[in-house]
Amino acid sequence: MYKLAAFILLLTISLTIQAQNNPVQPVQKNDGWKTKSSLLGNLPIKEMDSLISSNEFKEISSVVIAHNGNLIFENYYNNHNSDTKHNTRSATKTITGTLIGTLIQDGKLKSVREVASKYSKVTSLQNPDTRKNDTTIKDLLTMSSILECDDWNPNSRGQEERMYIIEDWVKFYWNLPIKGFPEWVTKPINSKYGRSFSYCTAGVVVLGDIINTVSGSLERYADKALFSKLGITNYHWQVTPTGLPMAGGGLGLKSRDLLKIGQLYLNQGSWNNEQIISKEFIAESTTPHAEVGMFNYEYGYLWWLSNFGKESKEKAYFMSGIGGNKIAVFPDLDLVVVLTSTYFNGGLDSHHQTTKLLNDYIVPEIHNLKN
Repeated sequence: MYKLAAFILLLTISLTIQAQNNPVQPVQKNDGWKTKSSLLGNLPIKEMDSLISSNEFKEISSVVIAHNGNLIFENYYNNHNSDTKHNTRSATKTITGTLIGTLIQDGKLKSVREVASKYSKVTSLQNPDTRKNDTTIKDLLTMSSILECDDWNPNSRGQEERMYIIEDWVKFYWNLPIKGFPEWVTKPINSKYGRSFSYCTAGVVVLGDIINTVSGSLERYADKALFSKLGITNYHWQVTPTGLPMAGGGLGLKSRDLLKIGQLYLNQGSWNNEQIISKEFIAESTTPHAEVGMFNYEYGYLWWLSNFGKESKEKAYFMSGIGGNKIAVFPDLDLVVVLTSTYFNGGLDSHHQTTKLLNDYIVPEIHNLKN
């Protein structure tokens, strides 16, 4: 009896591993996803899978694809598997924005036009300025507040590495001076959407502080209002030195659970017939509010906006994190793609290679399925 049980266990493990390594046969689990082998025999997808497996695309940890609400491709690489909680870095920011949406849906916040300082209160600032009181939640969601914070500029007072070496990251943000606009810098009034974008992790930390204040506990609220409703039970928050869950990056989630976040937006905020976020907030979140500039992207509420595909340029909004991590949603294709990576020292190359996976392989082949 013992030998038979051991044999069955080994057989089950073997079949699961084989399925995970078979890019046309996603694993059927009791996690809310239905699976379908829509890419059976697809040669470009097999080629992509082979190139990732041979590390031609460096340090990719997973590729998971949902089309028409079904999981159609799932594979893991470089010693990762379906139980891996991926550190998707700044993709966490978009989930923080999602929680702002659930707070509005729950009636705990009136709108994104509310001033941030109403809920994020600090005292004894080094650079007091009454103009800071005009900073809205929307300013933080769109990376366009008037505080001098730019992670991409090593000279910026608000550059995130300066934040990490002190204890209170929320106060770090509110201590920042007002941003200056010399003649050679485009002023907000002259920008396409009337906002001056500068990538600022500290501002998203403040959004986490607001969620924590309004709800009583960011961690408990995220679980109650979002994760548990999506059937997400296994995740890991990084924590700031003051004990606040890190809203700006590092949340560990499984690939299939990240896929659910994208699908929630594709479903216009609905999951299992429950409206978790309003359709209006989903639309606002994925509408451009600022120009990013150097990447020729636009920006919504902590969502990046761009097009992907070699010939048919398909509109997408996506979560993004260092290493090339992307969770991309293509409304016109009814498509959600999760690309995770540990290529954290790859700089822009890490983003270029996951963009190439979308442009050259995934989007064209899903477009062919549609037609």
